[in-house]
Amino acid sequence: MGKEFMVACPDDEKTSLLAAAKYLDHKMKDIHNSGKVLGAERCAIMAALNIAHELLQYQSDGIPSDMGDKIRALQAKIDNALRDSAQLTL
Repeated sequence: MGKEFMVACPDDEKTSLLAAAKYLDHKMKDIHNSGKVLGAERCAIMAALNIAHELLQYQSDGIPSDMGDKIRALQAKIDNALRDSAQLTL
């Protein structure tokens, strides 16, 4: 939603992390544009909830479990970036 974050990651994960960030940004914009949720933090929470729900659906449909581990690791990196950003604005 127009913000950039610096997130440390191994070189071999950069492409997938950028894809995850783009996906998250798309989800947040969809939520924001719906007009039902205001504020970037709330949009991020709703997007994370929706993505977690998608993950659980994929897992129940037989998607490999290591995909869930990768998504959780990316989510943790995003959470850390958002937390760091919130601390900078205080």
